[in-house]
Amino acid sequence: MATIHIPVSVLNLAPIREGQGAKEAVDAMVDLAQATEKMGYSRYWIAEHHNTSTLVSSATSILIKHTLEHTEHIRVGSGGIMLPNHSPLVVAEQFGTMATIYPNRLELGLGRAPGTDMRTASALRRSQHDSVYTFPDDVQALLTYFGPEEQQGPVKAYPGVGTNIPIYILGSSTDSAYLAAKLGLPYVFASHFAPRYMNEAISIYRDRFEPSQYLDAPYMIVCLNVIACESDDEAQKEVTTMQQFFLNVVRGTQTPLQPPVEDMDQIWSLPEKEAAKAMSSVTLLGSKDSIREQLTSFQEVYHVDEIMAVSYIFDEEKQKRSYEILKEVVDGK
Repeated sequence: MATIHIPVSVLNLAPIREGQGAKEAVDAMVDLAQATEKMGYSRYWIAEHHNTSTLVSSATSILIKHTLEHTEHIRVGSGGIMLPNHSPLVVAEQFGTMATIYPNRLELGLGRAPGTDMRTASALRRSQHDSVYTFPDDVQALLTYFGPEEQQGPVKAYPGVGTNIPIYILGSSTDSAYLAAKLGLPYVFASHFAPRYMNEAISIYRDRFEPSQYLDAPYMIVCLNVIACESDDEAQKEVTTMQQFFLNVVRGTQTPLQPPVEDMDQIWSLPEKEAAKAMSSVTLLGSKDSIREQLTSFQEVYHVDEIMAVSYIFDEEKQKRSYEILKEVVDGK
């Protein structure tokens, strides 16, 4: 079977595991960043979520700074900063400051959803209006803030001007595919929880892509779930942690990340199972051979430029091993 040479990167929502607290979740986030850096991963992105007691990724830029501080060369970024919650100028100043301290290591993934419920979005108080609709203008503002001095308006981000921090457009539907294509920016699709529009979004982005000063050709990253273990049987057990994570989402409950269980059918109803499985259908699962086979099949259809992996595995050492197995697969080992 042909080797799948493709860059791989990491997405971390920074979940709190059962029996742990927020500090342990932050420490685990840094520990995984250090481990995947040693493995040769391209980038390590941290999500933004609010009013979710089971995730510590609310102040994303602070977590990015903390991760940069405790790693040496891996690129660290946001997956993503949810622009409806933030003034582009404040984002530019924060990221411009980090880029000044840690040059050529920072990336900015931008999302158009608030990353929370509407009541919490209102409490974040950026605007009482629907700032989702200002997303294209906000992205443009950030491109300008990070650009050269001569292209700036009267309001500038200091530090920020001339840092040229790479910007990525995130999407979980087709909307952002059009924007990423029009602006000539790299596009990251959230297949790890919203696979329904993946096919269509990838096609739209590639068909409509306009070359820009940032990118000559489309650059398509797909984020997917990876549960890689020593055997298929072990993976079938470990995946129950991820299944419980998605059951949490389906039920609207906030239970910390759970250890694996023997039988999910004792926990979820049939409709809950179908809903959770629909959200997590784009998952690489199994032994190294199984992962290789599934990734090869995926690439034969989609030919993406990069895979971003999220692994909901309870045991931190097994989680690291999952990332190691994926890296070995793409390295042909």
